[in-house]
Amino acid sequence: MIGINTAGGFLSLLDEDEPELHQYALQKLNDLVGDFWAEIAHSIVKIEALYDDDAFEYRKLAALVASKVYYHLGEFTEAMTFALGAGDLFDIQAKNEYVDTLIAKCFDEYIRLRRTLNDDGEQVEMDPRLESIIELMFNRCFAEGGYKEALGIALESRRIDKVEEAILKSGNVEDMLEYCTQVCSSLVSYRDFRHKVFSLLVELYEKQDKPDYLTVCRILIFLDNTQETAAILVKLLNGSEDDLVLAFQIAFDLNSNATQKFLMAVQNELPALKIKKVSDDTTDGPTAMDVDESPSDNFENRNEKIRNILSGELTIKLFLEFLHRNNHADLAILKATKSVLDSRHSVTHSAVVFANALMNAGTTRDAFLRDNLDWLSRATNWAKFSVTAGLGVIHRGHLTQGLQLLAPYLPGSSSSAASPFSEGGALYALGLIHANHGGSILKYLRDALAGSKGDTTVQHGACLGLGTAGMATGDSEIYEDLKGVLFLDDASAAEAAGLAMGLVMLGSAQDGPISEMLAYAHETQHEKIIRGLAIGIAMIMYGREAQADALIDQLILDTDPILRYGGMYTIAMAYCGTANNNAIRRLLHIAVSDVSDDVRRAAVTCLGFLLSGQPEQCPKMVSLLAESYNPHVRYGSTLAVGIACAGSALPAAIDLLLPMASDPVDFVRQGALISLSMVLIQTSRSQEPRVERVRKLFQEKISTKGEFAMAKFGAILGQGIIDGGGRNCTIQLHSLSGHQNLPATVGLAVFTQYWYWYPLTHFMSLAFTPTTIITLNKDLKMPKFSFSSNCRPSLFAYPPKTKVSTSNAPAKVATAVLSTTRKAQDRKKLRASQAGDSMQIDPPKDEKEEKKEEPKEGEEKKEKKKKKEEPKMEIKHNPCRITLGQLKYLACDVDERYVPIRMTNKGDLFGIVMLKDLKPGEPEEFVDTAEEEKAKEEAKEATENTSS
Repeated sequence: MIGINTAGGFLSLLDEDEPELHQYALQKLNDLVGDFWAEIAHSIVKIEALYDDDAFEYRKLAALVASKVYYHLGEFTEAMTFALGAGDLFDIQAKNEYVDTLIAKCFDEYIRLRRTLNDDGEQVEMDPRLESIIELMFNRCFAEGGYKEALGIALESRRIDKVEEAILKSGNVEDMLEYCTQVCSSLVSYRDFRHKVFSLLVELYEKQDKPDYLTVCRILIFLDNTQETAAILVKLLNGSEDDLVLAFQIAFDLNSNATQKFLMAVQNELPALKIKKVSDDTTDGPTAMDVDESPSDNFENRNEKIRNILSGELTIKLFLEFLHRNNHADLAILKATKSVLDSRHSVTHSAVVFANALMNAGTTRDAFLRDNLDWLSRATNWAKFSVTAGLGVIHRGHLTQGLQLLAPYLPGSSSSAASPFSEGGALYALGLIHANHGGSILKYLRDALAGSKGDTTVQHGACLGLGTAGMATGDSEIYEDLKGVLFLDDASAAEAAGLAMGLVMLGSAQDGPISEMLAYAHETQHEKIIRGLAIGIAMIMYGREAQADALIDQLILDTDPILRYGGMYTIAMAYCGTANNNAIRRLLHIAVSDVSDDVRRAAVTCLGFLLSGQPEQCPKMVSLLAESYNPHVRYGSTLAVGIACAGSALPAAIDLLLPMASDPVDFVRQGALISLSMVLIQTSRSQEPRVERVRKLFQEKISTKGEFAMAKFGAILGQGIIDGGGRNCTIQLHSLSGHQNLPATVGLAVFTQYWYWYPLTHFMSLAFTPTTIITLNKDLKMPKFSFSSNCRPSLFAYPPKTKVSTSNAPAKVATAVLSTTRKAQDRKKLRASQAGDSMQIDPPKDEKEEKKEEPKEGEEKKEKKKKKEEPKMEIKHNPCRITLGQLKYLACDVDERYVPIRMTNKGDLFGIVMLKDLKPGEPEEFVDTAEEEKAKEEAKEATENTSS
């Protein structure tokens, strides 16, 4: 109002007895509160008294004025309370800062109450006025078309009914279902509610005219619903060729994201294969078991193929062939490293063995080992165990010939070189070859464990092999075998048994195994056994989130620091990738308060697992911890960044780690070097120029004589990790479909235990994921298929091969020249110059030579253009190497015959991709497999020999 400079007159009316005067005063104060709220605040008690008077007709108006005053005072909770009391006078349709702020406060309070009710199970009293405000806001969102906003509010407030309403009212149900799936996978942290939403999404997907079965099956993995998954596969197997291709794509996705237990259950739910039996000669006619040969497209044939995919054998075979064909491991790096190290030092000797295994992981190339047998023979005892186990990393996935390759080292072999350490290492290697795909090898390992005759070294290797191959099978018989070894109470064998028990029961959250393992951890006196059990307990709670809280509370309050150490990893495994605030808060508290350096180091390290889904947050969170006075906390900071930012080449991570590579403490330098290799794996110089500096840093640390062995160990291991899998693998804790990468997560968690036991370094190989695109047709053959990569080839190219340096070769020493001799030579030159000018004239050059030496300007420009110009795109052919950063540049716009069965997200064109044939009647051209190429070469050689 013009001319009013105080609200005192209206405030004085509040002291009158007439209600009409009170009404008039409140109406004027409501208009003036934006300018005179500070003055009105002195009389807020009078306004509240009017609101509390039930007989006052205009008490809602008093509540509105009080709400606005408290809003300006910054007391938003009080402002919200009085706004609710104002009823319909609080207009949520108004567009101003006051309304927007209080609505946001209402949402926060409503979400808090709903989460307390649903997540914590506590009884809360919900204000009906608050509920009415929320209902009005939902209706407002629906009226204005803000369906995604309504969906977000519904997910935050645990309103499953509003989730369904927002999806169905949107008008574009398919897009909303896809959006809800993505949001629920990444943002909904409470596991039980997430399962409710996923169950709803499955129902809504199946009601669509054309259900997205690929997404449905990805959701069913979260729900652990094997029956529904198998039913979808059977339905697709009975459908058209396009349905068949989709079924195969789903099976490959299941194999990549689901556990062994889930895959075996799906296979058991599928119709059993008919047994084909050839009738005897004495039988006149076909028996009941005889089955005629079926056509190639019948259900029986399709069922057999999809079982082969679900078993993992086809995926492993394709990846193995890709890694073998495209191996770009640079052995010159290993040779140079070996040449500057003292072979008598067991730590660096083992480091080179680990680096070679990781550099050639899955490639089946063991040339470095064969070329350095004398050097390898210096490994003794447990170092020999690690050398033999390294063969399992190199030949990982070589399922058909694993036993044959390791036969000379396995127990019972006739080889004179066999020893308990090589036998135990061979059993561990078998587990690494069959990691997460145990199958028939589990029986062999169980028999080897039973026949170990009390040899603890062999038992150690057999337990690690069983744990690795039987990961997440939940096999109670294997668990009992391992428990028998645990109760022998031998430090080395029982440590491996405790860890393996957790791996076998991975993610099961069964109370029986947890209570047994925890009870024995309190009974035994061996620290190694307690540590193995502590990590094993953590594995059992993998992915269980809030379900693990009771166990976590028990572990972190234990008096034994090793069990508190296990509590840190239990938090990491239970909440991996969720970035749960409560879990992070708990780890940060323990990182700065626990009396044990081991526990503090583990707490900081485990932050990396929690933040693996949001890698950009990790460097910020640990930046202060990286400057701690405690070197164990600094070491944990390096590993946390390495784990969370693995394969990302995140500049913030490199900025934090590079200075720590020069830390005064040797093991902090070790952690920084290892983490740098994890962050920069598969990173080219064009993507991040500092990768060259890091590679040179590895070489400097290794070749510096005064450097400590622990830092050299980190540098050598870094050389192996950064070139992992022949430079064709990355470290990826989350699949592109949103699932947690189980082998990678478990592999990194166990790898960090190398601090106590070096042979566990081999678990790093479980974290390697091949970065490739392999396309198949409906017959599961590789057709010739092309697509474009719309970026410079150098952006994602392999690093250049190392040039053999000759700088270490002895240089020729200059011959000493006496001063008298130099003077005599000068006099001789002077006389020669005076003898004739011809001595000073060079012979004339030929004109042609001059022309050759001085190219034309035009030619110089052409040469420069040739060097500078690089194509802006390239054509890729099946199969090929594609890094994660390259996915956004890919386009299927080259091949006219085939298209991927699904191309919605960038992750759909990665890994093994099924193709839809647009010209099914025409003959197809296929890519030769390694076996076919070998057969052709042999046939060609035979033909040449015959002709000669």
